[in-house]
Amino acid sequence: MSRRARRCASGLSGLAVCALWLLPAVSLAAPSIPLLNVEPAAAGGSNYSVSIQILLLMTLLSLLPAALITMTSFTRVLVVLAILRQALGTAQTPSNQIILGLALFLSLFIMAPVLQQAYDSGLQPYLDEQISFEVALQQAKEPFREFMFNQTREADLLMFAELGGYDGFQSEAEVPLQVLLPSFLTSELKTAFQIGFLIFLPFLVIDLVVASVLMSMGMMMLSPMLISLPFKIMLFVLIDGWSLIVGTLAASFVAR
Repeated sequence: MSRRARRCASGLSGLAVCALWLLPAVSLAAPSIPLLNVEPAAAGGSNYSVSIQILLLMTLLSLLPAALITMTSFTRVLVVLAILRQALGTAQTPSNQIILGLALFLSLFIMAPVLQQAYDSGLQPYLDEQISFEVALQQAKEPFREFMFNQTREADLLMFAELGGYDGFQSEAEVPLQVLLPSFLTSELKTAFQIGFLIFLPFLVIDLVVASVLMSMGMMMLSPMLISLPFKIMLFVLIDGWSLIVGTLAASFVAR
């Protein structure tokens, strides 16, 4: 090793020693940041620091996609639209982005009264500092629970209650969210497949008729799907299919 290299190495080692010697002093001199700051409120509750409120808000935003799928009409709408595209036989038309966009905005239209009620009863009083965060969360959750109860089959609710080890519930308020959510999703999937079956039938009849005609004409090598596709699109356009599908989906969420 050359003399210059030895000098550089000794200089770097000296700086490292000085840095390690000064590190405890710097750490002691730096102001400490409290991880959690909780103060008692006047009404008997607790007030959290601003940093904790931001952390809770970011956590809720990260759970927003899951809430969109599990607590709204999005699941039923998306499944029905996917089955409709499969019944038409149009492959990737409409595209996945269009299907998702239509399902999202139709879900916003269907859930508008529920969202407005949750905003009026929970979020707005909390922003006006009239109620605490815990009370706001509980009041904002009630409209969604009522919506899910209106769309959940009793058989599905009883099944998940038995699987969860619950003996029974005297009222809807006693049903926990971990029982209501899977019951609601199961009921939504059942309803979506029932609607999809009714949508699929007329297009299936067209496919069978076209396949029978081609077979009787001896055209074995010609794909029936290729011939039936224009007829299915023509039928769907003549009956104003998109309006019927969207209107039926929106009407299916009327409280029972």
